[in-house]
Amino acid sequence: MSTYDVIVIGSGPGGYVAAIRCAQLGLKTACVEGRETLGGTCLNVGCIPSKALLHASHMLHEAEHNFAEMGLKGKSPSVDWKQMLTYKDSTIDTNTKGIEFLFKKNKIDWLKGWGSIPEAGKVKVGDEVHEAKNIIIATGSEPSSLPGVEVDEKVVVTSTGALELGKVPKKMVVIGAGVIGLELGSVYSRLGSEVTVVEFLDAITPGMDPEVQKTFQRMLKKQGLDFIMGAAVQKVEATKTKAKVHYKLRKDDSENAIDADVVLVATGRKPYHEGVGLDDLGIRLTKRGQIAVTKEWETDVKGIYAIGDVIEGPMLAHKAEDEGMAVAEVIAGKHGHVNYGVIPGVIYTHPEVASVGETEATLKEAGRAYKVGKFSFMGNARAKANFSGDGFVKIVADKETDRILGAHIIGPSAGDLIHEICVAMEFGASAQDLAMTCHAHPTYSEAVREAALACGDGPIHM
Repeated sequence: MSTYDVIVIGSGPGGYVAAIRCAQLGLKTACVEGRETLGGTCLNVGCIPSKALLHASHMLHEAEHNFAEMGLKGKSPSVDWKQMLTYKDSTIDTNTKGIEFLFKKNKIDWLKGWGSIPEAGKVKVGDEVHEAKNIIIATGSEPSSLPGVEVDEKVVVTSTGALELGKVPKKMVVIGAGVIGLELGSVYSRLGSEVTVVEFLDAITPGMDPEVQKTFQRMLKKQGLDFIMGAAVQKVEATKTKAKVHYKLRKDDSENAIDADVVLVATGRKPYHEGVGLDDLGIRLTKRGQIAVTKEWETDVKGIYAIGDVIEGPMLAHKAEDEGMAVAEVIAGKHGHVNYGVIPGVIYTHPEVASVGETEATLKEAGRAYKVGKFSFMGNARAKANFSGDGFVKIVADKETDRILGAHIIGPSAGDLIHEICVAMEFGASAQDLAMTCHAHPTYSEAVREAALACGDGPIHM
């Protein structure tokens, strides 16, 4: 039996970051992982492999649509799907091995196997029981499905199966117009699939700024994605090679069906804590099946903590990482903090979509007076030169104090640009503070400054 200060169950972004930070703070740490590789869903079957395919398919799109206009002439590249998957797998391998190196560097023990908590202070992995003064549950989430939809990961797939299809399908139906569905739908659309997105609601990307939603959907339609909105999927009939998606339109209750070679079920994710032993421990769950925790991420059982997708909040890798660092600080006797009001969200399509903080809709609902500064990328010289003039930056600020309350970007490098706003919000900056900060020219970031100027007297280049 080994004894540790901390045992982390799960090696995803929340788990491995928590383990590393605990070790940095001088705590003897181990991490339990049953996969053959570290990194959890994110590195193995989520964020990282999907970004590899998004990058590869975007390069194909550039070659097919923009190269000739820039004077780069020649035959468009053909798609070697097998090689593209090899590239994706090598990306996974590089990143997961990187986590393994970091564990060795920080003297973290990898307890290989699936972990459970037989009682407070003990973690069982296989036949071995280890003692721990503190335990962190970071078991993440798994794809959720719909009644009448049976996933086989071949014809009816989740994001996991969509990352390793045997071939590029001629027709793909995506159930759900959220982040995962739109990202992977974009990949296959660029590769030549006829992609149709079926969404229950009347707008894509629920919770995002309404203006961004409309602009984003229009851009995706222009790229070739079709949308069936306000449609409730009833069932999916699948054979070994085909599927038929049955849905009912909410506006008139009419029943319809659409054929597909592959159906991607992208209806969100749910907390995963099966086999951990929460019931026997008396750890309380929320109505949505999440582990209930205090402000310091401790469960109902003293010394047992939980972070990431398994607790309340957005299911984002970087949110889990922040909680991983914070809970390590708490266990080490320091002060851990996560500002949940400044957690950005990004969709890695082209163009990218990014947001942080409040939307106009949430501010109206709260009855808070606000103002909006908006700037189109068509006024940005760098964006126009790079065929990226579609989209805009929108900043919402308090009407009286000018303090930045949120931002919404659709356009080139939106996922990177949003962090300038995040830093500004962390320091309680006003839109004027941002507007008075010199931005290098020519860069996409100038569009952020112009949006900040638009909160005051107005932008310069529009």
